[in-house]
Amino acid sequence: MELRHLQHFVAVAEDQHFTRAAERLMVSQSGLSASIRALERELRAPLFVRTTRRVTLTEAGRALLVEAERILAQVRSAHEAVAAVQGVLRGTLALGTEQCIAGVHVARLLAGFRRRHPDVEIRLRQAGSGALAEEVAAGRLDLAFAYRTQADSDQLRSVSLASEPPTVLCHPSHRLAASGAVLTPDDLAGEVFVDFHPDWGPRRTTDAAFAAAGVRRTVALEVNDVHSLLDLVDENLGIAVVPRHFRHKRPSLTALPLKDAGEPEYETVALLPPDGATSPAARALVALLETGDPEAPCEGSRAR
Repeated sequence: MELRHLQHFVAVAEDQHFTRAAERLMVSQSGLSASIRALERELRAPLFVRTTRRVTLTEAGRALLVEAERILAQVRSAHEAVAAVQGVLRGTLALGTEQCIAGVHVARLLAGFRRRHPDVEIRLRQAGSGALAEEVAAGRLDLAFAYRTQADSDQLRSVSLASEPPTVLCHPSHRLAASGAVLTPDDLAGEVFVDFHPDWGPRRTTDAAFAAAGVRRTVALEVNDVHSLLDLVDENLGIAVVPRHFRHKRPSLTALPLKDAGEPEYETVALLPPDGATSPAARALVALLETGDPEAPCEGSRAR
């Protein structure tokens, strides 16, 4: 089995199309097809279901994809490790992040990293914490800034960034705003909630807190970005339970503390693979983070 066969296989799996994959790899389509056929003969299993419009992975193909991505990531790390020993940091930094992570200003950190290591190509992916943890574990990402959850893989290491309590956001005309009181989950029973997709870290933390308190809540309005969540609350379509620093993003909303929820904390972390599998670029980024490059939540509001 040759590395180029695995590289060709992963490209086709990502593009779901032989022509597009061949163009991206800058190889002929016939050469790419021959490479995939050679891999299928060696493994004695079909890897793709081919149609006139696209190709999809077979069960064997899905199994191979996980290992192929891990192998290629390790090969890339080996090349980068040798270059680092020679005093030059180059290659690729594949970073994932959830939106508005407390404890790190991602754009500013990456700008500082690029100034120090201009030969490293930076790739950034934004997703929910669950997906990001899976991608770090699979070797598709070098590291990720995410929320810590109970579902985090034992294969991952974590560096704590910040921890903050929950805040209830509501419209100023909402009945909760008039009370101005410290709230409990029981006080929110029966309310309509705005929240993120279940893959997001804050959603997972909030769901776990309400379950522990024995309070059922209905998430009627589900979004995948912070500003949509705030817009919906701003129109008095529901309330939201979010990390405390979100309150600074929409001062027009009423922010009330939430207590007696098992003291939930939204903890943000940098997720990394085991030490031996961490790329030199990822180690350099974490070192920059730990040595005091500006660290702040989204839009500069620090968690306390």
